[in-house]
Amino acid sequence: MAASTEAAVPLPRRQSGMVRFAKAVALLRESPVGMVGAGIVIAWALAAILAPLISPFDPNSTILPFQKPGAIDPTTGKVFWLGTDKIGRDILSRIIYGGRRVLIYGPIATFCAYAVGIVMGLAAGYFRGWWDSILSRVSDIVLSFPIFVLYVIVISTFGASGLNIVLAIIFASAPGIMRIVRGLTLDLRNRDYVAAAQTRGESPFYIMFVEILPNARGPLIVDACLRLGYVTITIGTLGFLGLGLPPPDPDWGGMVNENRALAPAFPHMIVYPCLAISSLVLGLNLLADGLREISIRD
Repeated sequence: MAASTEAAVPLPRRQSGMVRFAKAVALLRESPVGMVGAGIVIAWALAAILAPLISPFDPNSTILPFQKPGAIDPTTGKVFWLGTDKIGRDILSRIIYGGRRVLIYGPIATFCAYAVGIVMGLAAGYFRGWWDSILSRVSDIVLSFPIFVLYVIVISTFGASGLNIVLAIIFASAPGIMRIVRGLTLDLRNRDYVAAAQTRGESPFYIMFVEILPNARGPLIVDACLRLGYVTITIGTLGFLGLGLPPPDPDWGGMVNENRALAPAFPHMIVYPCLAISSLVLGLNLLADGLREISIRD
């Protein structure tokens, strides 16, 4: 009879992904700062997705050079809302399409850096011993170099391409992520639910990725938003140095680099790409601040 009573106790059901997403949105609505940041990021994401529909011109078409904002194309009657650059390409169209490259390579590089850093941090914090010693020393060596020196060395050695930018960001960012995950793991490995999993005979892989990692997600999500902003700045800076994504497709940093000599006479050629970078980074930072407020409140 006791066995049947125990069997009748309902087990807690896992929440679906949609339910967890709805709860996350509801929590984010409690932070006005986070909502503003999310709005900016979503606006740029929609602009990148809808670029073929909302861009007034082809981003690589040479139309009329040195046109100031508000000038009209006499052939089509369309307005150059942000002007054109020195070879006659529409700046607004290039900024919209340039957002595509940032919003593709930035998240990919950040995600890959986190994948590597999380594995290293979990192994170092959970196993400790020689795992911790080796991985910590490797990360210390990488972190001892100025980060932009590492970017320049990697990209100048292997060439400027989207893949090499991703690899450079992984190489430079994964050790810092590893240190964060290691610290969280050292704290969480002594919790009761980890001890219960060890008592059940669960594998270290299960304990690290099912018991420890989900409980460390709060600080990691906040750091990921901030780090994505840093990656956006990095991609723009590398483009300005001529080490960014290869032409002719637009790149925000490359747009500044191409027109920097004309800044005194035609400031719009560099101001608007700089504002694009700044606005996206601002949105990511505000989103991170909102997520931090929510985590502290909870």
